[in-house]
Amino acid sequence: MMATKELEKMRANLDRVDRRLVEILDERLRAVAEIARLKAEGLPFLRDHERESELLGRVEGWARELGIDEFRTQEIFRELIAMSLKAQEEALLKRDRAQQSVECAHRVAFQGVEGSYSHIAARKYFAAQASQIEFVGCPTFVAALEEAETGGAGYAFLPIENTTAGSINETYDLLRRTELQIVGEEILQVRHCLAAHPDVEIDALQKILSHPQALQQCSIFLRSLDGIEAIAFEDTAAAARAVRKAGDLAQAAIASEEAAELAGLEVIARDIADQEENWTRFVVISAIEMELDPRIPAKTSLVFTTRHHHGALARCLDIVAEHDLNLSKLESRPVPRRPWEYLFYVDFEGGAASEDAALAVAELRRDCPYLKVLGSYPARTTEAGAVDRM
Repeated sequence: MMATKELEKMRANLDRVDRRLVEILDERLRAVAEIARLKAEGLPFLRDHERESELLGRVEGWARELGIDEFRTQEIFRELIAMSLKAQEEALLKRDRAQQSVECAHRVAFQGVEGSYSHIAARKYFAAQASQIEFVGCPTFVAALEEAETGGAGYAFLPIENTTAGSINETYDLLRRTELQIVGEEILQVRHCLAAHPDVEIDALQKILSHPQALQQCSIFLRSLDGIEAIAFEDTAAAARAVRKAGDLAQAAIASEEAAELAGLEVIARDIADQEENWTRFVVISAIEMELDPRIPAKTSLVFTTRHHHGALARCLDIVAEHDLNLSKLESRPVPRRPWEYLFYVDFEGGAASEDAALAVAELRRDCPYLKVLGSYPARTTEAGAVDRM
């Protein structure tokens, strides 16, 4: 009895310490907001890599003095830097005032249910506006995009590529057809877990439910289990819910830890993907115009077709290079109903409004039978724009 009371007292003290940590984080973000205000008034830079390195060096020294884990302390501060940078970007984008006039700018449509990877990534992207945002789960990518196209949501949030499974072709096809623009991107490290009913052992399982891509990404783990039937499901988080609802102790789901918790399941195996570095890139699609501050590292995406003559694609890529634009992605997709003809999806670093980018796009339009700019937006997958460690 005495031990229980002592434990409760220690936990209460820990709760007070955690509260102070959050209050200090709030104080730090308010200081960051003041810095963002100064930058918005004319400072010519957004990010100071030298200062970041100096800070991480100081943090390492402080941790060493206190005898705590230097590596994890630095990792925490890397996250703080990423959080601060996102807050400054939000201030510089100057989109808040424009969004006030858009009735559903606070609604974000995604494919899946609460706890899905798309939902987690959307929350990460809109973290600076978390208290104002409503996330709307949809059954399909098409339905999520239609929410944004019809004004039911200010944004659609869709996955576009994965480091292990490759490009998500449906999203590329939807981008070509929609009148909306890409206004942002986010990346999320995918950490697959095996979730089952409480106190169930792996050896007792017979069926594992998940999205086809998740099953594919965990193929080595699945092959290590005897007598397991893998069942494709429309979404990882929905698979976790289905396992809970079925009440069958022989069923489990591959999903995020958050999805497992929301479904009331217990994680019985973590990090079960074939490759440790498993990241998904998402795009934010909207009709809401966004002013892209030139200090924010940006990316421009476009799609085009080439003429049917020798060296046509090489000529298009030369145009990008001649204007000193760094090509970060080149993807080909078949043209629907036209065998052996291809659409080329291209990403290059920089905003479309810059002089070099504008001239390059104008030249490409003259050479290409079809060209569409899909959007210019703050980059997360370029060296200059990265805030996550990959």
